[in-house]
Amino acid sequence: MTVERLPSSVKLPAVITDWFRARDWAPRRHQLDMVDAAAAGNHVLLVAATGAGKTLAGFLPTLADLIDHPRDGLQTLYISPLKALGVDVQRNLLGPIEEMGLDIRVETRSGDTPSDRKARQRARPPQILLTTPESLSLLLSYPDSDLFFATLKTVVIDEIHAFAREKRGDLLSLSLARLQTLAPAMRRVGLSATIADPEAYQGWLAPDADASLVRLVIGDPGADPDLSILIPDGRVPWSGHSGRYAAKQVMELIEAHRTTLVFCNTRSLAELIFQDLWKVNDQQLPIGIHHGSLGLEARRKVEAAMGDGRLRALVATASLDLGIDWGDVDLVVQMGAPKGSSRLLQRIGRANHRLDEPSKGMIVPGNRFEYLEARAALDAIDDRELDPDIFRPGTLDVLAQHILAIACAGPFDEAMLLAEINSAAPYAGLTPQTFATVLAYIATGGYALKAYDKYRRLTADGPGRWRITTPAVAVQHRLNAGIIVDNPMMDVRFKNGRMLGKVEEGFASTLTVGDHIFFAGLSLEVDRLKDSDIIVHASSKAARLVTYGGQRMSMSTHLADRVRRFLASPDDWQRFPDDVREWLEVQARRSILPQPDQLLVETFPHEGRHFFVMYSFEGWNAHQSLGMLITRRMESAGLKPLGFVANDYALACYSLEEVIDPVPLLSPDILEHEFVEWVEQSNLLKRAFREVAVIGGLVERQHPGKRKTGRQVSFSTDLIYDVLRKYDPGHMLLTAAWDDARARMTELGRLARLVERAADQMIHVRATRVTPMAVPLMVVIGREALPARSTADDSLLIEAEALAAEAMRVD
Repeated sequence: MTVERLPSSVKLPAVITDWFRARDWAPRRHQLDMVDAAAAGNHVLLVAATGAGKTLAGFLPTLADLIDHPRDGLQTLYISPLKALGVDVQRNLLGPIEEMGLDIRVETRSGDTPSDRKARQRARPPQILLTTPESLSLLLSYPDSDLFFATLKTVVIDEIHAFAREKRGDLLSLSLARLQTLAPAMRRVGLSATIADPEAYQGWLAPDADASLVRLVIGDPGADPDLSILIPDGRVPWSGHSGRYAAKQVMELIEAHRTTLVFCNTRSLAELIFQDLWKVNDQQLPIGIHHGSLGLEARRKVEAAMGDGRLRALVATASLDLGIDWGDVDLVVQMGAPKGSSRLLQRIGRANHRLDEPSKGMIVPGNRFEYLEARAALDAIDDRELDPDIFRPGTLDVLAQHILAIACAGPFDEAMLLAEINSAAPYAGLTPQTFATVLAYIATGGYALKAYDKYRRLTADGPGRWRITTPAVAVQHRLNAGIIVDNPMMDVRFKNGRMLGKVEEGFASTLTVGDHIFFAGLSLEVDRLKDSDIIVHASSKAARLVTYGGQRMSMSTHLADRVRRFLASPDDWQRFPDDVREWLEVQARRSILPQPDQLLVETFPHEGRHFFVMYSFEGWNAHQSLGMLITRRMESAGLKPLGFVANDYALACYSLEEVIDPVPLLSPDILEHEFVEWVEQSNLLKRAFREVAVIGGLVERQHPGKRKTGRQVSFSTDLIYDVLRKYDPGHMLLTAAWDDARARMTELGRLARLVERAADQMIHVRATRVTPMAVPLMVVIGREALPARSTADDSLLIEAEALAAEAMRVD
């Protein structure tokens, strides 16, 4: 920290100023601004660079207040998106408190906290409690919650960007509204390093407050990051999305740095990259792996090793890309494209986690399109352009869970609760009619289910008042509440019972005794499958990778716009590697490079099949959905489609008959007819319904002493789904599932923009053979045609080179 003179208007207790002085530090301007905002009773949003001391800035007013006015009771609630982040903050906060000799208790509370400690915390709360949105909601469900939170003065929401626009943000916003009722003078504080629209977050943070009482504090800019793109041997591969080809070079970087974080976009890729790095780890350096499906013991062990400086590298997913502070990390490597400038900035901020030192990061692009995306991300960071923030109305399944939590705490008045809910930003537009529909759902389960007592959770308690039907409802709610609904999972355990983590039931169903899998950085042999457990032992044999379902990250819209501009700007190409520049130059000669507002569609024959390739840059999820719809239209048109492949940049469909005119395949009514029919006939809506049914409390995941298997949960939700579709098609949860399916699972907004562009901006090029920009997708088609478990990498490489030679030939 640089030494600054304290403004005369801000007076910190001597013990704090002495602590700073002993380290030759002084509080930064934005930290003092936070103290000033607290003195004025303001809500405040702090936007400051990584390493700027945001966490201390959030707690400094509480420390100063408790030094000047010592007292018991909960004073400050700190909300973090990750359990690991809460533990990390506790460690970094306890250090200064102990060094100052302060009598201030700081504790954490999450799903991993032992039950006896949770009970003690409710009886004797610490002055500072670090928790998650889900644990906060559960605390609010107890009858003594009004007493527990009566002394609360401040709520600090760290990494606010990770909450606000998702379902966890809906739950947190509702909980904040409840806390404001229980502690009317409570201040709300938001912290973030990566916010593109601070004003929108101010509105989310304290929507019901006078605008003059919601301050925005901007921290001083930090050192510009040191970012580069790794291109081994000066060549970027034609295909792939993982950067695996660079394992040897990444290992050399690890050897040359103190501690390296290697980020991957998926859990499967993290396991794969760990294995690749271990194979070339000639110096036997200690490296680890961390992702959300690993067991608590495994994650804590790795986190402790990183904190103690015992690891030279850690391969991780988004489970660690938020505010974990390990001061010895001096390099971050991003394997594959970053998908967003905000995400990349957040991840590289883990290196040299100090404001005055540049964070050092390196991207390893998986293919030539990914090189363009990586370059776009670096340019966006140089221009200080972050990913746009898109807010949407709160969901009804989350609202139902929150209302039941409030009822578990005690009877409530309907009108008063609606007013409180309307004070939460995502639910500001909730109408009395919709509110009544949600209440009726909680009270009866809905029209088709009201004959069953098990769905009766609320009952009238006088005019306009409600209470839970029995105390058992509260017990079941606390066992099952939560927003994160994973796919059905099975535990991976050693024979001695030690749990390594979880894999999805769908993947587990493909396993038999004697199979080998890579998981938790180990090769494991399956001994037996028992109930919800997979019993394994360590092995040295080759193994296959554990795969996970779920939605993939898509390239952000503003990175997509930059990539489109690259294609139309030859003057930019001088910055690109020779092979990338040549790729674009030959594409311009063989076909065209579209302008940013154009949609290029190419058709060409190859090996007896006809290909239709569309370069829209609207993201993998949108392209996957559109591929389903287009192949259905191709079938109806007699084009005999064989399949499709997609990535973030393009969609390729292949068929036995040629697409002469692509315009009818993309007419706007595709979203009015085929889309609805496809969603209703696919498993997409069923999966969405399973999630909202669990969140909304219709289907329970566990009972006292017994947890349902994922298969049992799926069976229950599928039965209810079929009943509601037949007898109650307007049911609230079906509506919520449709909203999820359209908006989240298929990225409908991007899909709609793509179809809209196609109507007026499509350019159709009929090529005689494969074009250069089509090669990355054509290679994927070759890979997908290989037999299951094939390891024919050499043949794929030969095929890729042959395709590339054909595409790049100019004649």
